[in-house]
Amino acid sequence: MLDAAGCDVILVETVGVGQSEVEIASQADTSVVLLAPGMGDGIQAAKAGILEIGDVYVVNKADRDGADATARELNHMLGLGEARRPGDWRPPIVKTVAARGEGVDEVVEALEKHRAWMEERGVLAERRLARAAREVETIAVTTLRERIGDLHGDQRLGALAERIVAGELDPYRAADELVAGLTRG
Repeated sequence: MLDAAGCDVILVETVGVGQSEVEIASQADTSVVLLAPGMGDGIQAAKAGILEIGDVYVVNKADRDGADATARELNHMLGLGEARRPGDWRPPIVKTVAARGEGVDEVVEALEKHRAWMEERGVLAERRLARAAREVETIAVTTLRERIGDLHGDQRLGALAERIVAGELDPYRAADELVAGLTRG
């Protein structure tokens, strides 16, 4: 919606490290993962699959003890991922002290480099096409689920179940018949 309204840059902030962050990242052109030293974020990131979705990693509070260790640990974990081919994007790790505005220019530079890399290789267009396809699929599946939700107690579903139990029909063909009936209705 914000894109359609003409916003050039849209920032979405999440509150933690978990499945919802992974889902939100699938909607973004670039995902920035923010970690802080001494918070156990690196371990949480590995558990939640965040290491697979980050395009840029930021270790904030870089003036605190453990910031260098957090960056090293993150670099090590990223290196354990699948082998990269020449030309593949290697997510940078940028250290910042947000409270003092330190490292902000480096974060912006990393974001700009990532966008240029995506545009140069067609990755940006691929991501946007995949997002649009997922959105259409989600809408279609939601519509079908709403229609199926109306079937509980419906004679069609019961009749198909009886045919399966009687060995006249397998569940896959029954589902095909059900869906065909829903799309005609």
